[in-house]
Amino acid sequence: MMIRDEGTVVTIISVREGQQIVTVLMRSGELERAVHYTDTSPLLVPGDMVDLNVTAMKLGLGSGVFHIVISARGRGSVNDSTHSSANGHIMKLKYTPMQRSVLAIEEPASAFHSSFQDDANVEGMPVLLGELHSMLPVVMCWLQYRHQQSKSPERALEVAYIMTDGGALPLAWSRHAAMLEGMGWLKTSITYGQAYGGKVEAVNKFSALIAAKHVAKADICLVTMGPGTIGTGTRYGYTGIEIGELVNAVHALGGVPVVIPRISFADPRSRHQGISHHTLTALQLAARCPAVVPLPLLESHEHALVQEQAQGLQLHRIIAMPSISIEEIARALELYPQPITSMGRGLSQDPAFFQAICAAADCASQ
Repeated sequence: MMIRDEGTVVTIISVREGQQIVTVLMRSGELERAVHYTDTSPLLVPGDMVDLNVTAMKLGLGSGVFHIVISARGRGSVNDSTHSSANGHIMKLKYTPMQRSVLAIEEPASAFHSSFQDDANVEGMPVLLGELHSMLPVVMCWLQYRHQQSKSPERALEVAYIMTDGGALPLAWSRHAAMLEGMGWLKTSITYGQAYGGKVEAVNKFSALIAAKHVAKADICLVTMGPGTIGTGTRYGYTGIEIGELVNAVHALGGVPVVIPRISFADPRSRHQGISHHTLTALQLAARCPAVVPLPLLESHEHALVQEQAQGLQLHRIIAMPSISIEEIARALELYPQPITSMGRGLSQDPAFFQAICAAADCASQ
C-alpha cells in the first residue's frame, strides 16, 4: 500500500548534498515536513506543487517524521550527463519508477574493474559490524577521542563506512553520514545492493568490503544498515539478522569480523535486555563462521546477565574488554556537533549501549 497526497512548498528548512527538507501546506491545511531527494530532481522553491508519499506518517511509523516528495509538478528532473554515474550501467531500485543507474566499482567502465577480476581478500582488515545506524557516530566519536588522547604523531585510523540495504536505501537520508563526511572523519562511504548514494557504489557486500580495503585503502571498516531498522517481535523477522551474513562475508574474504553487541538495560522489552536477541540470533543462527564479540565490563548485576547470555555463543571469540567510564564516553560525544541517541535514548538513559559500542571500537582498532 502506498498512500499519496499533495501539497504546496512553503519554506525551505535545510539543504545538504542529495537532500532537501521543506515544509509543505497540505490539502488539510496542516503544515508538515517533507524530504526531497535532489540527486535526480531539481531543488524545490516555495510555491512548488508536490506529490507526496505520506504512507509512513499515516501509519505512525518511526520513519514517519517526514513525508517523501515523489515529484514536483512542472519541474522535470535533473539529467546531468557529466555526473560519474552517467557512465554506469548498474541499476539500483530496480524495476521501480525510481530506478537509476550508477557506476559500480566492479563494472567494466570503472577504473577499478581489474581489481575485481581475480581472487581478492581484505588481508586481515578489522571490520566492525553494527546492527543499528546510530552506532556509526558513536564509533567515530570514540575512535577520534582515543586518537586525541593518545597524542600520537601518527594519523588517525582511516575508516571506510559501508551502508547496507537493510534500512534506508538513499545514503542521503543519513544525517550522521553527511556530518561525518563533512567533518572529514570518514575516508569514504560505500553503498551496496539496493542502497545508493555512497562515494563508491558496489553490487554486493563482498565487493563492497574489497573496495574498502583496495580502493579506499582503509585501515578499518564499519558496516551498518541505514536509518530505519525493522523488527516484528519474532525470532527471525528483523533486518539486523544481516549481521550474521556479514560475519560470513568478512570471514570468507580474510577479514576480522568484530560484532558490536547490542546491549541495553533501558529497553523495556525483555528480548532486548542485556545482549539483544537480535545480536544473539544473528550470531547463533545466521553466522556460520566465528566472529570476535567484545563485551564491556559493566555493573555487577548487568555483567552477570551478559556473561550468562554469552555462553550461548560458543562458535565465537568472546573478549572481555576493560571498563569504560561514562564520563569518558561523554567527553568523546562532545566532539560531535549534535546529540546522539538510539531508540530515543542518550548516554545517560542507556549507558551500557554506548559502552558496548566503544568497547567494540577499541577491540577493532587495537
